[in-house]
Amino acid sequence: MRKGYKDLLAEADALVEAVNVSEAARLHGASNVVFVDLRDPREREREGTIAHAFSCPRGMLEFWIDPESPYHKPIFADDKLFLFFCASGWRSALATKTALEMGLENVCHLEGGFSAWRNAGLAVEQLPAKAKE
Repeated sequence: MRKGYKDLLAEADALVEAVNVSEAARLHGASNVVFVDLRDPREREREGTIAHAFSCPRGMLEFWIDPESPYHKPIFADDKLFLFFCASGWRSALATKTALEMGLENVCHLEGGFSAWRNAGLAVEQLPAKAKE
């Protein structure tokens, strides 16, 4: 049976916790919470990010979470709540489901993504543009 993105999102939504912008704002800055920005570097440079968010491009997530991967990032071994976000909440829903399947138990994602954060008038950190080589 073929599954489209809507099917995959429905499966993720049934399994993962989505937090609204108000709850995310309350969690922001807590020492036991890591905001994980899944957007690619161009999106982050163009639109900014949530202050102190850890950048993990979506395509690297599985490799950075797995402690047996040569690309493992130790941050994912910390006993923290990982709050994933992307632009609109689709990639983060799928990423949160994947993280759960890989053994990260304390995970959620930002409903509506970075767009919801920005539209709520919450602080956005602008990143310096990279110099052209």
